[in-house]
Amino acid sequence: MPSSIPLINHGPRVFTGNANPALAKAICSYLKIQLGEAEVFEFSNENVFVRIKENIRQRDVFIVQPISSPVNTSLVEMLIMMDAARRASAGRITAVVPYYGYGRTDKKDQPRVPITARLIADLITTAGADRVLTMDLHAGQIQGFFNIPVDELTALTLIANYFEEKALEDLVVVATDIGISKRARDLAERLNVPLAIIEKRRVEGKGPQSLNIIGDVQGKTVLTFDDEIDTAGSLISACEAMVRAGAKDLYACATHAILSGPAPERIRNSLIREIVVTDTVPIPETRREDRITVLSVAPLFGEAIQRIHQGESVGALFQ
Repeated sequence: MPSSIPLINHGPRVFTGNANPALAKAICSYLKIQLGEAEVFEFSNENVFVRIKENIRQRDVFIVQPISSPVNTSLVEMLIMMDAARRASAGRITAVVPYYGYGRTDKKDQPRVPITARLIADLITTAGADRVLTMDLHAGQIQGFFNIPVDELTALTLIANYFEEKALEDLVVVATDIGISKRARDLAERLNVPLAIIEKRRVEGKGPQSLNIIGDVQGKTVLTFDDEIDTAGSLISACEAMVRAGAKDLYACATHAILSGPAPERIRNSLIREIVVTDTVPIPETRREDRITVLSVAPLFGEAIQRIHQGESVGALFQ
């Protein structure tokens, strides 16, 4: 007698492109399942080819792919993987996007420019995603760019637990700009320490310049907080401002370690004692520094995938 249980309930299937296979494997390890078999490669003409090598008809499919370096290739791989899954009759497709590239272009802040974060949302939806699972978006309004469910995880608790165990004395959390102050306040509350905020502006041709510190860092151990570290220009500018204000020790944390361009050299030449990031994007060996500590978000994503598959609350993870 045929089973009355829909195939979608036979366990989630997790696939990955080439952007961060280590994270996908760690997620599967948490779920105690095998990583799905798929071919994802470029032809000599740079066209991306995808072939899913197992039956996923009516299965619950999760495609893990941060939109990270090489950004455009990673994006296209994800879109084509979702199209392949849809054409293979997957029951439901969830785009697991640990890092949402192009997220900083989230509004039209000058004439004749795109809102690329919205365009990416449209592409993901059109490619076949039924829902999106992501982490610490650059701007919360990006969730509203989608017409499908979006679950946004946060690495805040993971980072807070790490620094709770370090038990740093005279600690102050510092938001690297006003835009990130709400999340920095949440971190400060979890650590039960004060909050300071860097007032910052960008000068054309000169990059970010820190102007003023709202709060007291004199003689304090400071922990800067941001959603990502890209070229590290904002981070170094903020740290220099805090040294001038009398901070005695410098730590930094962020969810996404992009570390592009001059970031490794800037970090190497800085006074920062430790930088804590996560593995939403891989850090090449050539860009790693001894003072960078990487925390894994695989258990968070694994638990969220399990809850989505079973129809349970994802938000309850953070309550």
